[in-house]
Amino acid sequence: MSIKKILSIGLLIFVPISIAAEKLEWGTMTVFVTSALAIVPLAIWLSTATEEVAVVTGPSVGGLLNAVFGNATELIIGLVALRAGLIDIVKASITGTIISNLLLAMGMSMFFGGLRFKEQEFKPIVARVNGSSMTLAVIAILLPSMAFHFAGEVETLPVKELSITVAVVLIVVYIMTLIFSLKTHNYLYEVGISELADSDEPEHKPNLSLWLGVLLASTVAVAYESEIFVGVVEEATKGLGLTPLFTGVILLPLVGGAAEYVTAVGVAVKNNMDLSVSVAMGSSLLVALLMAPMLVLVGQAIGQPMDLSFNPFEVVAVAVAVIVANLISLDGRSNWLEGILLLATYVILAAAFYFQPA
Repeated sequence: MSIKKILSIGLLIFVPISIAAEKLEWGTMTVFVTSALAIVPLAIWLSTATEEVAVVTGPSVGGLLNAVFGNATELIIGLVALRAGLIDIVKASITGTIISNLLLAMGMSMFFGGLRFKEQEFKPIVARVNGSSMTLAVIAILLPSMAFHFAGEVETLPVKELSITVAVVLIVVYIMTLIFSLKTHNYLYEVGISELADSDEPEHKPNLSLWLGVLLASTVAVAYESEIFVGVVEEATKGLGLTPLFTGVILLPLVGGAAEYVTAVGVAVKNNMDLSVSVAMGSSLLVALLMAPMLVLVGQAIGQPMDLSFNPFEVVAVAVAVIVANLISLDGRSNWLEGILLLATYVILAAAFYFQPA
């Protein structure tokens, strides 16, 4: 049985435990830990259901499903936190998810894949296209943030109008990347959607009705657990001495991104670095070009002033992650040492965020 399956089944015990902890008031820290652990298997089931439905619907629709629902857990947590008014944590989770996918997920994939295979190869053209798109995303985050920062008083700039404009542009760019990867240049991205499924299982035709039900149930469950988790995250992290910046950049991506990390590492150790790199970089793209602008637009719609004015250190960290990931993936080859370099960069950034003053 694969690690992914063990986690998806074994950690489900924390779903009823977290609900009981919240209802019976077992304490903030207990609710925080159990709800975080409960989200992990639900995120894996949500990801698995999306992949199984994608197998049935075919490459085009399946690719679109994976592109749109690939980071559904992070989006749900972000929406719940946004509605609760935790805007600083939401912003930090956007940059944190990008950083963790590029450095942690890809780093673990290259390291564990490199331990089993001396050198692994993947299509450099895909890495270059994704890298170019990520560079645009960094610019889109950098310029508004710097404009707000150098203006001194945020009120002197039309923050709302600038953020909405940039958000719309990013969504349009994401739609263009979908057309590029799923239609006009889909031959570059033929990494096999069906290979996301557990290879230990015999080849089968998934039951569409069953997996649609799992998709719906896991989405509802993730939303419910996210409500519990977000309800105590501020108090719990304060009790642990953690800042909202560290919570958003490091903790939330670890909770919401478990499915992507397990998938990326799992296919890497099977010597499919094309798919592993595609999962890691594709998730970062989805967050930067779709999730972030969606949160901005939803925030404006529900009266929560979400904008693209990020902490300057967050911008620097995202830029560092993109530069390092691009440099390492340019040649289309990877080994365990390059994985270590990505992981070392992640640990250094995590330490820097931990020691940032509140």
